[in-house]
Amino acid sequence: MSTPPLASGPEGPDALRPLLDTVLHALAEGTAARGGPLPAGGPEHVASRLRAALGDPLPQHGSADALHTLVRALAEGAADPADPLCAAHLHCPPLAVATAADLAASALNPSLDSWDQAPAASELETLVTQALAHEVYGARGDALITTGGTESNQLALLLARETHSGVQLVCGAGAHHSLHRATWLLGLPEPVVIPAPAGTLDPAALDSALTDLRGPLLVAATAGTTDAGLIDPLPDIADLCATHGARLHIDAAYGGGLLFSDRHRTELDGLARADTVTLDLHKLGWQPVAAGVLAVREPADLTPLGHRAEYLNADDDTEAGLPDLLGRSLRTTRRPDILKIAVTLKTLGRHGIGALVDQVCAHAHELADLIAAHPGFELYDRPAISTVLFRPTGATDDTVAAVRRTLLNEGRAVLGRATLDGRRWLKATLLNPHTRPGDLATLLKLVEGHTPR
Repeated sequence: MSTPPLASGPEGPDALRPLLDTVLHALAEGTAARGGPLPAGGPEHVASRLRAALGDPLPQHGSADALHTLVRALAEGAADPADPLCAAHLHCPPLAVATAADLAASALNPSLDSWDQAPAASELETLVTQALAHEVYGARGDALITTGGTESNQLALLLARETHSGVQLVCGAGAHHSLHRATWLLGLPEPVVIPAPAGTLDPAALDSALTDLRGPLLVAATAGTTDAGLIDPLPDIADLCATHGARLHIDAAYGGGLLFSDRHRTELDGLARADTVTLDLHKLGWQPVAAGVLAVREPADLTPLGHRAEYLNADDDTEAGLPDLLGRSLRTTRRPDILKIAVTLKTLGRHGIGALVDQVCAHAHELADLIAAHPGFELYDRPAISTVLFRPTGATDDTVAAVRRTLLNEGRAVLGRATLDGRRWLKATLLNPHTRPGDLATLLKLVEGHTPR
């Protein structure tokens, strides 16, 4: 058997070109075979088909058809976020230009743990993270690239712990679960959870808690909850943190994309007053996973991440001018996720990305209008970003859950679920800028057609 070709080097492009044709054909075939937003038949049927396509995962002798077979099988068994009826989660359809850039990152394979593994990528990351930090904080701040909102939130709590020993987290009832997990991971006290009667953190209850609590405190606010996409009253919360001397973190993994929109940017007023901010560009940024960001107002807060490993950032190397990258993450090996982000920002510009944000927000309002005008549905509230909660009029919670699962098992639509005000709701998270009004009407007809009379 001849030695397989490499993806980079002088012969890399010629080796990749026919393989890309194979992948693209397999994607097209798998998508056509699926015929909808996700495969029909439910988990066991999907698993059975995948097992049949895979066969022996580690055969004695390889197969020249493996690339086509497995890509086709994955596409046929995928939940496709580019389908307008796939609208359950903060799971965006990635832009073609970002995906193409990600191919280059995979082919070149820089590793951002030392400069000699990523000379250009390390400089690109420095420039783009500074630009993203300035988008949040103006002409100040710094930012790190992460794997997503969970890692960003964990880093934010770690930096708070290192800045204020014994810090305790205070967050709203709608805060992301990763914050609670981070307190466990970091050995912090149990979080103090503030009521969120309207889905957002209650400033009066926060004021009372901050008055009564002792010791260093970290308040975590949310700009875009996972259940309804709601934004906490950020200016009020920032005022309270300033009054009580509490550190402030804002989880804007979802809502942070509003920064690019002239129309919606003001909904994030108060964001720049946070000590740390989570952003996530594989949501309202249309990036392939992963594309998380943690922005910090004071670059010195990143000092605790500094770390030495002789083979990566020896003292004499850094003194000689080689950049030290280990303090830019808790990970060692890191792929250059910055490339796809940089290509997207440069290709579309703020105006182009902002237009995509405006489109999905407008689609959410269009869907809310259709629901409000339909006697068979109840709308939870007007959308704050691009999430719409609704339920069939008079349906029980069990019926709501059953309708969702039926649509999943039949491969017709992917809707999420949320529980607010003690009731279960269907959740449509609209992140596809190519969605049309007819797609929204189809979604409602599918739900209506599967609701028991």
